[in-house]
Amino acid sequence: MFRSKYIILAVILLAASSCSKQNDRFRLEAQFKNLNQGEFYIYNVYTGEKDTVAVNDGRFIYDRPLTDTLTLAILFPNYSEIPVFATPGGEVKMEGDATHLRETELTGTPDNDLMTAFRLKTNEMTPPEAEKEAEQFINDHPESPASLYLLHKYFLQSMEPDYAKCHTLCEKLRTHQPNNPNVARLLTQTETLKNYVSSGKLPHFQTISTDGDTVTEATMKGDVNVIMAWATWSYDSQSPMRTLSTLRKKHGQRLKVLSICLDAAPSEGKGVLERDSIQWPNVCDSLMWQSPVLTQLGIATIPANIVTDKQGTIVARNLSSNDLQKKVKEMLGE
Repeated sequence: MFRSKYIILAVILLAASSCSKQNDRFRLEAQFKNLNQGEFYIYNVYTGEKDTVAVNDGRFIYDRPLTDTLTLAILFPNYSEIPVFATPGGEVKMEGDATHLRETELTGTPDNDLMTAFRLKTNEMTPPEAEKEAEQFINDHPESPASLYLLHKYFLQSMEPDYAKCHTLCEKLRTHQPNNPNVARLLTQTETLKNYVSSGKLPHFQTISTDGDTVTEATMKGDVNVIMAWATWSYDSQSPMRTLSTLRKKHGQRLKVLSICLDAAPSEGKGVLERDSIQWPNVCDSLMWQSPVLTQLGIATIPANIVTDKQGTIVARNLSSNDLQKKVKEMLGE
C-alpha cells in the first residue's frame, strides 16, 4: 500500500520535473522535401546571436534553453529567410519544399500559426497589397511579436520609410507589449525620426571609422555615394557589400562607400571585410542600435542603404541588392 503510494508520488514528481524542463526550452522540428544535407543559420533578429543547424535527410531539430520570447530567423542557402517566434515551452513544426521555400509552413504556437497564414496569403500579392495587409495584421494583433517583425519588414525597410506612421504603429505595439525591450527601442528611435525627411540632401553626420578617421557627409563626394548598415549576422546586408566592392575596384573614387557595422565589437566584422577585400571606411562604435550616427542618417533597420549623387542629394533608399547594383551602374554610366 505504502509502496504503491511512493511509486505514484515518484511518477508525479518525475512528470512535474519533466514539464518544468520542457517549459524552459524551445524546440523546432523541421522537415524539407528535395533537400538531403546542408546547413542553415538561425539568428536572433534583434541581437544577431546566431547558431548553425545541420540538415540530414531533409530534417533538423533545433532545441535550446529559453526563458523569454525571441524572434529568430532561419537563413536559407539562397539568402531568403523565414521568421520563427520562439517561446519558452514552445514546440514548433516546420514543413516545406526546398524548391518552394516561400510556401514553408510553421505550426504549433499562435504567433507562428499567424505568421504562416500571413506569408501564405501575401505570397502572390503586389508590394502595396502586402504592405496594406501587414498594416491590418499589426492593428489586429498588436500583442504579437510577429507584428514588430512585420513593422520592420514592410515599413522600416521601405525605399521611402514613413517614420511618422512607423511611430504610430509602434505606439500601439508598446501599449500591448509594455515589457518588450525591442518595441521600446524602436519607439525611441521613431520618436526621433518621425519628423525626419528621407529625401533631399544627405543630412549632417559625424562619426569615427575603425581606422580612427573622422567621417562626415563631406567625405561622400564621389559621383555616386552609398552608405550601408550591415552586420555579420545579417547575410542580406553582406551581398550588396560584395557587389559594391566589385564596382569600386572598377570605378575607383568615383564610387564612395561608407559601411556602418552593427556588431557588438569591431573585431566581429573584421573577418568579413578582409574576406571580401573591402577597403572603404567602416564604422563600428559597439553601440549597435544605440549608435547616434543611425539616428543622424535616419536608419532604423538592417539591411539599409542610402544612395546620393555628387551634389549630396538622396536618390534612393533601402534598395535590394539587385536594384542597388542597377542604380549604381546607371549613375556611373555603365
